[in-house]
Amino acid sequence: MDIPKLDYLEQLEAESIYMMREVAAQFEKPALLFSGGKDSITLVHLAEKAFAPMKIPFPLVHIDTGHNFPEALHFRDQLAENRGTELIVRKVEDTIRTKNLAEPKGKFPSRNWLQTHTLLDTIEEFGFDACIGGARRDEEKARAKERFFSVRDEFGQWDPKLQRPELWNIYNGRISKGENVRAFPISNWTELDVWNYIRKENIQLPSIYFAHDRDVIEHEGQLIAASDFIRVDEQDTVVTKKVRYRTVGDMTCTAAVESAAGALDEVINEITASRISERGETRIDDKVTEAAMEDRKKGGYF
Repeated sequence: MDIPKLDYLEQLEAESIYMMREVAAQFEKPALLFSGGKDSITLVHLAEKAFAPMKIPFPLVHIDTGHNFPEALHFRDQLAENRGTELIVRKVEDTIRTKNLAEPKGKFPSRNWLQTHTLLDTIEEFGFDACIGGARRDEEKARAKERFFSVRDEFGQWDPKLQRPELWNIYNGRISKGENVRAFPISNWTELDVWNYIRKENIQLPSIYFAHDRDVIEHEGQLIAASDFIRVDEQDTVVTKKVRYRTVGDMTCTAAVESAAGALDEVINEITASRISERGETRIDDKVTEAAMEDRKKGGYF
């Protein structure tokens, strides 16, 4: 009897579902970090498949900077409500107030660096011993260094030189008290893989991922949404352009791309033709230094 071979998307899906089940089996209190973006939405879909017909056996956790796109927040709330999944939201602005942290200054005052404080406080508050995230190795070179199970020490810090071997699909989730693991089930996926899987599985996304009219300013070749969160100077010109977003971060640090791709197949065609990674093209905060992402991760970032 011939055993049917899985196509590449089915292989990626099977690997990710296996990882989800490993997290549930090895850890006492895991959580899924959820932003309302395409990668975390894909994670929710995979988790539903992994544990059907049961509900997802862990909560969704969103670390809200207060600078999010309204479309992503609305989609986040609707998804949790429709699926009957617990949603935990903790706000960076509360952390800024209680810890007396300095608010970022400048034209694009991103709170991304401050998210780490809120995340670590949330992990401690609920006693999470593993956090599932949607990071992929193709996004950025620091993320390419991560294992599927990436251990953080008792201070939430990550050492890229102390990575555990992961041979023959065996994953070591043993941790000491106070340590935490970040698990990345879609590490081996690419941006195009995610989009092809979204098409295959008919996964719904926020409208922000498709072409729409938006008021933007052009800054150093990037299109930044005009909002109350950024400083619009006299020399800035606010224009309305048809744009979409490849990745959904904060409005202060995520650029749009000019596009007429209003349908899923059109978006996939554009991504196929692109030679620039999504973060390389659209994330302002990654351009602070060459090691910006790695520095944030060492300090406890997602």
